[in-house]
Amino acid sequence: MSVLLRNVRIFDGTGSAPALGAVLVDGRHIARVAYGADALAGQAADTVIDGVGSTLMPGLIDAHAHLTWGSSIEKIYHQFMLPPEELKAAAWRNARVMLDSGFTSLYSAGALGDGIETELARAIDAGETPGPRLIPSTLERSPEGDDNGNVFNGKGPDAMRGFVAHCKEQGVKIVKLVISGEDALKPGSSTDILYTDAELTAAQDSADAAGLWLTAHVYHPEAIKLALKHNVRTLYHCSFADAVTVDAMVDAKDRIFYAPGPGVSVAAIEASPPPHIDMSAMKASAIERLALEAKLVPELKRRGVRVLIGGDYGFPFNPHGTEARDLQHFVTHYGYTPAEALSAATMLGGQLMDLPVGMVKEGYLADLLLVDGDPTANVGILMNRDAIKMIMKDGAMHKAPEAVTA
Repeated sequence: MSVLLRNVRIFDGTGSAPALGAVLVDGRHIARVAYGADALAGQAADTVIDGVGSTLMPGLIDAHAHLTWGSSIEKIYHQFMLPPEELKAAAWRNARVMLDSGFTSLYSAGALGDGIETELARAIDAGETPGPRLIPSTLERSPEGDDNGNVFNGKGPDAMRGFVAHCKEQGVKIVKLVISGEDALKPGSSTDILYTDAELTAAQDSADAAGLWLTAHVYHPEAIKLALKHNVRTLYHCSFADAVTVDAMVDAKDRIFYAPGPGVSVAAIEASPPPHIDMSAMKASAIERLALEAKLVPELKRRGVRVLIGGDYGFPFNPHGTEARDLQHFVTHYGYTPAEALSAATMLGGQLMDLPVGMVKEGYLADLLLVDGDPTANVGILMNRDAIKMIMKDGAMHKAPEAVTA
């Protein structure tokens, strides 16, 4: 099945200005990209879509996704932990909600249930349920208790090796480690370092041997340095990075990705909880982090570190389906242009996925959005799901535009 999209402004994901042209999709892939008012004018196709000057762009990619964090714009949960069947239902729903919002690829930052994301990824791939392509993870791991050998929270190198082996057996690709504490939940804990060098060495060696990627929740400079030393591929937050740590991140820029996660911070600041819910610590932490990141993120971008969108969505105050807000946060808080924010959410996200996605480019998978308007002028357009006229994933229509010629 072939689809020709003509008379569209093409934003290719690189950050360059959109240009008028046409794109031919053949099966799962982008077969041709041509520019000009009459581009591909004589091209035959099974389906022809006249974009009438709309913007054609790559599908969005979330680099910090938590599908098992239950709340979405369709159903809000006021508890974090859910019974197993409800947790599964929420994850399945959230995957579809994110695809409805224009996100065609997700990179997991950890789950609340063991094995749930691998099952969901398989169901999505099999066409049993709608959702973005998902690189799954398992439980976020933070060490607790004694050296008891428990693969999920035991201390010591053997427990780490056991956890990575369990991840490999489960079929996940990503091993998420919580190396720093979390001020929002326990004030002052961001300076806590939760793993020893020996434990992280065991995790690194085991992950390398198993072909798995390490990701890490890190705030404190020492935690960031440990993550870099032990071949962590994706670093989240990093808000308290000092000058030495920034230099180290820049030195590793060709092998790491960084996602600051402003979504949860902005939403926490904006939240108006009921009187019995105390969010004061979370709000104070969010204000501090955003102020630090306002200097950190532009500096890392300027020096070539790949900075990605994705911001801990799934709380009742920042539900799934609002992830496109991160694009505006990058503009408002980090000084990005709309085109730079879009490139972070597409081309750079594709590099993180290590798949041919995130660009309108010949040979790439046909993950495409047709947008009514120009998001390179106003990135906030993508927060309006009605403005996304077409959502295509793998060359198949998840949401078809109205103007179609067979």
